[in-house]
Amino acid sequence: MNQEEQTRVGSDATRTVHAVCSHDCPDSCGVLVTVDELSGRATKLQGDPAHPVTRGFLCGKVAKYLDRVYSPDRLLYPMRRKQGIAKGPLVQGREVEAFERISWDEALDKIAARLTAIAAEHGPESVLPYSYAGTIGQLGFGSMDRRFFHRLGASRLDRTICATAGTAALMSVYGARLGTRPEDFAEAGLVIAWGANVHGNNIHLWPFIEQARRMGARLVVIDPYRTRTAALADEHLAIRPGTDGLLALGLMHVLLREEMEDRAYLDRCTHGFDALRAHAMKAEHAPAAVAAVTGLAAERIEALAREYGTVLRRTGRPSAIRLNYGIQRSENGGTAARAVCMLPLLTGAWTRRGGGLQLSTSGAFPFNQERLQMPELMRASPVGRGTRVVNMSRLGAALTREDAGVGGGPVKALVVYNSNAAAIAPNQTEVLRGLAREDLFTVVHEQIFNDTTDYADYVLPAPTFLEVKDVQGAYGHLFAQVSEQAIQPLGEAWSNVRLFGELGRRMGFPEACFDDREEELIAQALEVDHPWFAGVTKERLESEGHVELALPKDARGESLPFSSPEWFRTASGRGEFVPVPIFIAPSESRGGSARDAAYPLEFLPRKADNFMNTTFANVPVHQRLEAKTEGVLEMHAVDAAKRGVVTGDGVEVVNGRGRITLRARVGTAVAEGVVAARLDWAKLSAGGMNVNALTSERLTDLGDGATFYSTMVEVRRVAAGELAAV
Repeated sequence: MNQEEQTRVGSDATRTVHAVCSHDCPDSCGVLVTVDELSGRATKLQGDPAHPVTRGFLCGKVAKYLDRVYSPDRLLYPMRRKQGIAKGPLVQGREVEAFERISWDEALDKIAARLTAIAAEHGPESVLPYSYAGTIGQLGFGSMDRRFFHRLGASRLDRTICATAGTAALMSVYGARLGTRPEDFAEAGLVIAWGANVHGNNIHLWPFIEQARRMGARLVVIDPYRTRTAALADEHLAIRPGTDGLLALGLMHVLLREEMEDRAYLDRCTHGFDALRAHAMKAEHAPAAVAAVTGLAAERIEALAREYGTVLRRTGRPSAIRLNYGIQRSENGGTAARAVCMLPLLTGAWTRRGGGLQLSTSGAFPFNQERLQMPELMRASPVGRGTRVVNMSRLGAALTREDAGVGGGPVKALVVYNSNAAAIAPNQTEVLRGLAREDLFTVVHEQIFNDTTDYADYVLPAPTFLEVKDVQGAYGHLFAQVSEQAIQPLGEAWSNVRLFGELGRRMGFPEACFDDREEELIAQALEVDHPWFAGVTKERLESEGHVELALPKDARGESLPFSSPEWFRTASGRGEFVPVPIFIAPSESRGGSARDAAYPLEFLPRKADNFMNTTFANVPVHQRLEAKTEGVLEMHAVDAAKRGVVTGDGVEVVNGRGRITLRARVGTAVAEGVVAARLDWAKLSAGGMNVNALTSERLTDLGDGATFYSTMVEVRRVAAGELAAV
């Protein structure tokens, strides 16, 4: 398909532009945008029918994306906080009253002057960037922004909040971030969705799973919450939070006890099997012992292991695991993810199309990120390459401790983009206390007023993915894509590329690289000499929209990751079983041990099905879709009865870090001992706090990631007189 097609009906002219959804989702959908030539407005979005994974449809979030693009809440101009207006939550829809419009020239001059002065007085490391995956396009996620902060000598941000524990796990076992193609799931005889709400957050995998089910496959969901996917599955195993690693070891125990492993594959493609076998066969990994900790029946553990280990022999179709990042967001989540990642190595599931595991495919895309981000610019900065690193999962500590939690002095300036830090960071009480500091200079680049802009000194307008050009890979499929600019930026919105390039020039950085624009940066991202990128050129992407990666093929013409030794990138050159995964119950979760008397309930701070983290939380159509979960705490009947709570009661959820007030819903969404609530904007929640008021800044065992799902709480009924805030 040509990337821009024009049609004319009567006097009406439209053009169709190929874009790519850049939101933080594995699907990275190809999007066809219909644009009215007369007005320049986008009038329709649809999935690209030529894209082998998108296949012509979009998720419910992006299908309604024009409601966000043309929202009356869009930020259209640079704004500065008015004198005398304190930092803190502002009434939704009236935030503009706290700010005054200024020009881009004035905004950039003032921001550059303040950053220069702060760097001179406190050192450039006192400036902290804070960003994540508000866009996963190569340019928007990390290009000119990294150049700017490298050259300044600012603190470097360790972007850990989502996936680092799982990434470390996958790399330790396979040495590469690769996995089963989504299209190949259709060939599976058994699909296990492990902590993966496919129907809610990975919808373009769902048709392939359904195709497999029509051929006789079963779908088993392992998740502590009855998600949309769990409700549609053949079986839902409601595991206790934080015990997934032990369940994986229990499955290994049965597989090995009954000799269901593939010895030929193990000998050819793995290292450390004898050590793993000795460990997995310990008594604490027997199904009865695992059942006592995970909350699952021993017979179901036995049955699932046998089904997993024999499906290929019984049906001629292999097993596939869709592992998502939920299980790695607990204290020992990295080890848990490692254990699950080892399962297809034991059975040799990788040797058949449709077998194996998918956590992420992002490692298949060898974009030239070094060229885009230019870390060599740190040599020209005042502190050189010794710049300190601040973990984004410990933002509260970084903003409230004099040494930013890592030494080097306090953070005096914060630049937030691609992230709603005030809502998504753990230990929210400390985060908001830090953001409220009057001596903290804060700049926020955003599309819409949100929790974080309420604390900004300067707010700068950002574009949506329809308003910029970018190039993108995926972490759920194997197609590189270009996203063409479909419409002009609304108001005076500037891309990350334009913002940080111009800010670099205002700071007096002499390097010519700050003059690069999108076309040059896309060409630089594709300056790659890698066989998997053979045929991936700027010209071809612009002509075709998507190009499949040229992964190696076997003698049958099939590309099967980890089916042979040449796929592995570990030190041993094989699938790695050592060190063996050792289950340790998270310190704050019960994990089968005695519960904490003060905070006995495990808390799940869930993501909403119809938001993208907190993106879309302000859009009325999405709010209506989430109305049933808005401000709701889901409880099991046993836990509710112990506390005298019935559906509709106001409840306070509390631990040593904070408290939130919600309404109870008693039902079957969670097991006994577990409660759950949805992530939302803090300013839209009772008391101005969301679920992250309860989460901690403890880090995972691998990758130093966030531990959102290792959270213990108590729940008490709120008396009618206390209900006003609910």
